[in-house]
Amino acid sequence: MRFHFSPKTPLFSLSSSSITSLCLRPFLPSATKSPFYPSLACHVSTGGNLRMDSTSPDPSSSSSVSVDSVADGLKNQSLREHDISNNNNMNNENKKNNGKLSLEDLNWDHSFVRELPGDPISDSIPRQVFHACYTKVLPSAEVENPKLVAWSDSVADLLDLDPKEFERPDFPLKFSGASPLAGAVPYAQCYGGHQFGTWAGQLGDGRAITLGEIMNSKLERWELQLKGAGKTPYSRFADGLAVLRSSIREYLCSEAMHFLGIPTTRALCLVTTGKFVTRDMFYDGNPKDEPGAVVCRVSQSFLRFGSFQIHASRGGEDLGIVRSLADYAIRHHFPHIENMSKSESLSFSTGDNDQSVVDLTSNKYAAWTVEIAERTASLVARWQGVGFTHGVLNTDNMSILGLTIDYGPFGFLDAFDPSYTPNVTDLPGRRYCFANQPDIGLWNIAQFASTLMTANLISDQEANYAMERYGAKFMDDYQAILSQKLGLQKYNKQLVNKLLSNLAVDKVDYTNFFRALSNIKADPSVPGDELLVPLKAVLLDIGKERKEAWTSWVQSYIQEVQLGFSSYEYAHRY
Repeated sequence: MRFHFSPKTPLFSLSSSSITSLCLRPFLPSATKSPFYPSLACHVSTGGNLRMDSTSPDPSSSSSVSVDSVADGLKNQSLREHDISNNNNMNNENKKNNGKLSLEDLNWDHSFVRELPGDPISDSIPRQVFHACYTKVLPSAEVENPKLVAWSDSVADLLDLDPKEFERPDFPLKFSGASPLAGAVPYAQCYGGHQFGTWAGQLGDGRAITLGEIMNSKLERWELQLKGAGKTPYSRFADGLAVLRSSIREYLCSEAMHFLGIPTTRALCLVTTGKFVTRDMFYDGNPKDEPGAVVCRVSQSFLRFGSFQIHASRGGEDLGIVRSLADYAIRHHFPHIENMSKSESLSFSTGDNDQSVVDLTSNKYAAWTVEIAERTASLVARWQGVGFTHGVLNTDNMSILGLTIDYGPFGFLDAFDPSYTPNVTDLPGRRYCFANQPDIGLWNIAQFASTLMTANLISDQEANYAMERYGAKFMDDYQAILSQKLGLQKYNKQLVNKLLSNLAVDKVDYTNFFRALSNIKADPSVPGDELLVPLKAVLLDIGKERKEAWTSWVQSYIQEVQLGFSSYEYAHRY
């Protein structure tokens, strides 16, 4: 499986010491032109196995893809933990049914609809929804012989759900939204957001319907949400549906990100609806019919920055909703902040000329904002580490829990290109390109902090401190990640900058390079003409001058690794 995307240039820098200036900005090409590589297209091979790559489907056959063939190809490809760790296969199988529940026995808790104001009208007619955090709405996607095509036993385990439930004949009906799930209270969330830097007003769950929250045996709260389940009041001019192609992408990538150790929403299952949905895949005026699908997303919360922004933007009595929503989030998802006491002495200098001090124990909203800023910074640093580009970092796509959320036109770097964007609608300005993600994360935190200031929950100093913490946390985590990828005891700015420059010049595959680098021996006695042999598979078609540049870097790298090893050995010997 390959993930493909395409390039982009920087949009803005927050200051002369911009976050990305250290790690990426110097290597952005001056030219902004680059081809658009279509995001993952789905194909069904003649053998019925799912194949994913960047090749465009045959336009003449895009509407004739067999849902049955996709189902057959994926039926036995569930994401099981024993696929990741085969050593524990037998133990896992023996434990699976202990304490596991049927769908009817799941422990539902509907704190969101119970504790927050809701829309008094329950319909799916597109409209402005005022003074409410959600609208109760039932799934309405048309279904005909739905089929379960993929599922995750590890996510079922989070819910205490017996994996045998996946075998139920009515499981596809329940998770396509065609049949009600016992105990669920479906609703769509109201939120707003900045899209491409411009306030867009009310947005909301236009095709996602939350079923409710499951409390597991560890007292963890998990929300279940059906994406592609039909229209809601927030659908605007859209149909509220999803296609199999994009649903497969979200299902696979969210689970892959989890197992890469990157905070993310999860996916319980993927169901085809048996109906076709018309989509213009490449936005070129040539819509095609594609198989419809519904993916069940799972997260401890789907609250976004935009969940707070919409109410602050409306002012008046809605400012009280911002406070209620913040209290709700802290109570259920940041309880350690609720229980924080002044004895913890969380006071910090802002670094301003007046030597102002921010006391996080005196204002729980300030402590909460700082934690959200730090979680977001840590998340973006991890994205940069694996070459992940979200593609649509609008404020309505930013989780307050610091999770990767809303997998749309995402992509992973192949050839290292800091200006790469997987989003065709982002190509003109490349606002959300790979290199810009750290700065965009900070810009989004600034909008979130501004929202809380509007609601009088935090001060200007506290907002500035949160942004300060974002920058510090990002650099700490990013440097640690790059050092770990390179096997260095400590971060070497000059070495990393030169590496990123070389990768960009020669368009080297980002992931494969680090795999190949692990074959380099930290042995200074290796002849110069043999140093690049382990990198031969990734350093393609480079001339003499570039070979010399890479040889010089490898020599510096080996020296740095040796120096770190010697320091480590000395420290542990004495």
